[in-house]
Amino acid sequence: MSISVAIGSDHAGFKLKEYLLELLKAKGVTVMDKGCYSEDRADYPDYGHSVAIAVLNKEVTFGILMCGSGNGINMSANKHKGIRAALCWNSEIASLARQHNDANILVLPARYVSKDEAIKCVDVFLSEKFEGGRHQTRIDKIDI
Repeated sequence: MSISVAIGSDHAGFKLKEYLLELLKAKGVTVMDKGCYSEDRADYPDYGHSVAIAVLNKEVTFGILMCGSGNGINMSANKHKGIRAALCWNSEIASLARQHNDANILVLPARYVSKDEAIKCVDVFLSEKFEGGRHQTRIDKIDI
């Protein structure tokens, strides 16, 4: 199965989004850019919802979101039943988000993570598999 990603950010995450967008394309990942498209002020919920909907509609395999702290855009995405967006600031957290939480959206705090660490997070998030088992029981309890 080939991996596809919807990516989005507000103005605070714009530069990191653009950097990751090009990197993913260079690696052969199909990427759907959901905005924003400049450093002009932008409201993070618009992009969090857009990426979440693309994941829910199975237009893409995963989502990647970023805003300044990562919190606002993460909260927006997680309002959608079936979305498990994980705020990750290092690759170990990103790995566990996939393995234990079956996260389907990676959220990065653009103002608090280096480009190198962001790349590590993306790489591990896209390559790790959900372990299932005892973790599935917990996942089943998330959506109410």
